[in-house]
Amino acid sequence: MSGINKVILVGHLGKDPEVRHLEGGVAVASFPLATSETFNKEGRKVEQTEWHNIVMWRGLADVAAKFLQKGKLVYIEGKLRTRSFEDKEGIKKYTTEVVAENFTMLGRKTDFESGESRVARAVENENFKGGDSDDLPY
Repeated sequence: MSGINKVILVGHLGKDPEVRHLEGGVAVASFPLATSETFNKEGRKVEQTEWHNIVMWRGLADVAAKFLQKGKLVYIEGKLRTRSFEDKEGIKKYTTEVVAENFTMLGRKTDFESGESRVARAVENENFKGGDSDDLPY
């Protein structure tokens, strides 16, 4: 039986998406996303925030770069990926990221300069293809 790797997050961007272009012009955007929950602890309200590293590839990265900004509320669907890298001292490190497969901007339309309908048109006009995350170059 196959496993399921599905992540659904609703949170606020911690900073504007940072976009890089790899060999062959493949776009990759990354940004932190904060999700918060509030609970009652000993009669007082406590808020706990978790930070998630979000990665978007190809056309999805281009759309994110155009329309997402620090502080905006967004719904993201994707999957968890853990990868390793070497830091400046040559020590092997691991990081876990959410590789986004799609996203939806949330909030009032006035929160977005162009409105959601223009985002949909931009995606269509750019022949949007989020791509298969199994084809990722890492």
